[in-house]
Amino acid sequence: MVISKRKAIISLLVILVIATFFRLWQLDLVPPGLYPDEALNGNDALDLLQEGKFKLFYPENNGREGLFVWLIALSFSIFGASVWAIKIVPAIFGILTVLGVYFLAKELFRKCNENCSRCIGLLASFFLAISFWHINFSRIGFRAILVPFLLVFGFYFLFRGLRTKKALQFIASGIFFGLGFYTYISYRFVVLLLAIILIPKIYKKRKLQRKYLSLISLFLIFTFLVALPIGIYFLQNPQDFFGRAAGVSVFAQENPIYEIGKSLILHLGMFNFYGDGNWRHNFAGSPVLLWPIGIFFLIGLVLSIKELISVIKKKGFRFSAEGGPAGGWHTSGFLIAWFLIMLLPGILSYEGIPHALRVIGVIPVAYILAGLGACWLFRKTKCFFKTKNQVIAFYLCLSVLFLAISCSQFNKYFYQWGKRPETEGAFSKNYVEVGNYLNSLPDDIEKYVIVNQAGVPVPWPDGIPVPAQTPMFIEKAKFGQIRSIYLLPENLNQIKIDKEKGAVIVPLQYDEDLLLKIVIFFPGGKFQEKNGNWIYEIY
Repeated sequence: MVISKRKAIISLLVILVIATFFRLWQLDLVPPGLYPDEALNGNDALDLLQEGKFKLFYPENNGREGLFVWLIALSFSIFGASVWAIKIVPAIFGILTVLGVYFLAKELFRKCNENCSRCIGLLASFFLAISFWHINFSRIGFRAILVPFLLVFGFYFLFRGLRTKKALQFIASGIFFGLGFYTYISYRFVVLLLAIILIPKIYKKRKLQRKYLSLISLFLIFTFLVALPIGIYFLQNPQDFFGRAAGVSVFAQENPIYEIGKSLILHLGMFNFYGDGNWRHNFAGSPVLLWPIGIFFLIGLVLSIKELISVIKKKGFRFSAEGGPAGGWHTSGFLIAWFLIMLLPGILSYEGIPHALRVIGVIPVAYILAGLGACWLFRKTKCFFKTKNQVIAFYLCLSVLFLAISCSQFNKYFYQWGKRPETEGAFSKNYVEVGNYLNSLPDDIEKYVIVNQAGVPVPWPDGIPVPAQTPMFIEKAKFGQIRSIYLLPENLNQIKIDKEKGAVIVPLQYDEDLLLKIVIFFPGGKFQEKNGNWIYEIY
């Protein structure tokens, strides 16, 4: 089947509709709750709008680069502050990443032929559109979702620039790559990948065309200028550059070689065998790739390795004189390098492995490889279907396969995972209920929240633990301010009860000893259970 430009556009639009549906449907309900890390981003965004507290880097809660907070603030200014307004930001960038994967895959394989490149691009973008892995992070208020988006468009414009030799493409690529340093710590490994791509090209092109050197220099200049402000910040605050990474590094362990080997095996196995066990990141233990897509991924990976070995044997480590990924070493080598390098943030850590979030930069290349494998397998299989009716049956079977895996992913995300109590716990739904209860109370009632849940103090180092950020955001989103007083369990003596006004005391988590202590300190009230939370009311 020949995929004309018109068919490709229509197919891509259908895929984008599917991607949009998976990322926007019931966005305010699934995943349930609001994890404190998400709420902290929302609170920082509100502070930015209300008080002008603009930061390049937010050091609280192990540190966060600022771009995602700025985007949430923009969302609040358009839609108003809400849980939905936090989640719409990653959802939009998730949809755009599906579009970018098509463009990048088509650019990478354009030297094969137009029909092949369109086929791989469409398959890759479709697999990404229905990917549980990508859908999940496209619906959570974590900054890491920006990494796949910026990688896809950064590489697309870079390779397109190398092919067309147009300065605007290099400028656009530089801007995308520069912005990446404001996203998530694992993005920084892209420096290794860029070095692998650009250093050999600079060496080769300098002999052939000086223009290549000037264009690549233009790309590096724009990347540098865009990243410069946060670079200066990290020079002035080196402790923030390492942040959380130092605490989970394999090099902090007694036997780092063993830990690296263990982490490598677990992360390679997460695609087809056993995935992330964190319910917030994954359907705990499930492979991150649905098994048919996992098979396509393995085929694509084997094809790329085989092609790379073949090119090295025939030509050695030589690069084509033509710009862009000219097939062979360019395409296969780039895909394998991307896959391995963006796995490093997970491989070099020992905590929570395999870790689907730390290796989020692998998502685009995993699905491009799956698209490559599926395209190759479909073409090989189609050879056995000769007659018109057989060809129709072949495409009918493909349609059924695509429908089946789409329905499977829909059911897995929205029902099997989205409605599980483990998922509610992973996203702190009870904290949201605490916030909703506080919002339902009149202004004159005194409200105390006892934060009896461990967590990083916010603001660092003497603040209330981060779990309190969720009910705080629920309050601030409705009233523009926090109406309740948040205390640690050891500070119960700071509570002053005015019996004429009445008061409520709400522990974040059920703790029988704490409940008994509250009754002893403040007799005359009574406990009530509301939406899974215990409320002590004094009237």
